[in-house]
Amino acid sequence: MTPSEVLRKIIDWLRAGYPEGVPPTDYVPLFSLLLRNNLTEEDITTFATELASLSDADTAQVIHEAAARCSGHEPSEADLARVRGRLAAGGWPLARPD
Repeated sequence: MTPSEVLRKIIDWLRAGYPEGVPPTDYVPLFSLLLRNNLTEEDITTFATELASLSDADTAQVIHEAAARCSGHEPSEADLARVRGRLAAGGWPLARPD
């Protein structure tokens, strides 16, 4: 699977898990989960840029700020569990798609 296919798959899972859109509080835990599941910081930056391009200006800013914070910030287990649950409900395998 090419990098762009991986990003598209992640965005599809994200939409399935968050049909009303991702709340701002869930971006940092989301990016942290992606880092834990074999994506690199470069992958996160690329994903955040792609996701931001699909969003309005305010949401795009929140996405970029969360991506910048995720590498130095460890979300609480409660936040991670909440985001895992939402993504699992959308069929997210919680591992990098191959």
